[in-house]
Amino acid sequence: MNMQPIDNLIDAALWSISDIMVMTKRNLLGYLRLPQLIVFSTIQPVMFVLLFAYVFGGAIQTPGFDYINYLIPGIMVQTVLFGAMMTGVGLANDIAQGMIDRFRSLPMSRAAVLAGRTISDLCRNIFVVLLMALVGYLIGFRYQNGLGNFIGAMGLTVLFAFAFSWISATIGLWVKNVETAQSAGFIWVFPLAFVSSIFVPVETMPSWLQGFANNQPISATVNAVRALSLGGPAGDWGLKALLWIIGILIIFVPLAVRQYRKVA
Repeated sequence: MNMQPIDNLIDAALWSISDIMVMTKRNLLGYLRLPQLIVFSTIQPVMFVLLFAYVFGGAIQTPGFDYINYLIPGIMVQTVLFGAMMTGVGLANDIAQGMIDRFRSLPMSRAAVLAGRTISDLCRNIFVVLLMALVGYLIGFRYQNGLGNFIGAMGLTVLFAFAFSWISATIGLWVKNVETAQSAGFIWVFPLAFVSSIFVPVETMPSWLQGFANNQPISATVNAVRALSLGGPAGDWGLKALLWIIGILIIFVPLAVRQYRKVA
């Protein structure tokens, strides 16, 4: 039996994985060389936590929960959501600086650029999620559902961020400009984040808005993370969140790859 085709496929897969690891390392080193980017990207979520906990928290009723316990799972999801939008900004910056053209001239996998960018942003979001968990603990948040569910909550949060990174990648490759990518990425995320269960219970919203808020991906993920963190039925929300994540990846990974081919 001729094993050559299988050997070729294995070699190609290993080559792609190696290239992806190189690109991931390149992007992570970029973050290390720009520590101010990490600093300012962590200051914003900390400010959100402090403002909502100490300024608005007294006016927001969350039956069955202390507001700080209600807030922190939502803030973690919001933080990685905003962090995921930086994927498109990074790709747009590579296009503007001519890096994509340089990568095209190298004998490297075409998948490496997109996969390396999204994986490196995933690593950054893992760091930010752990930081937010620490900040939440310092101001009174407590996980109440065991270590396994804590890990599940963190895992679901970063998977959600990974999916939205591909949306951001598609936008960044489409607009090709750093400032436009930043505006185009955040202009639709802000209303989506606030019309969700991140900050307030959906039941407090107008009835015509509750249907949308309950069935969008951010609320599904926040409610699942909240249930995993504090206890309660997480199954339906977790399933809905995973279906949203899978659906987003199925749609936007091919779209990002297609858009990358147009650029490169």
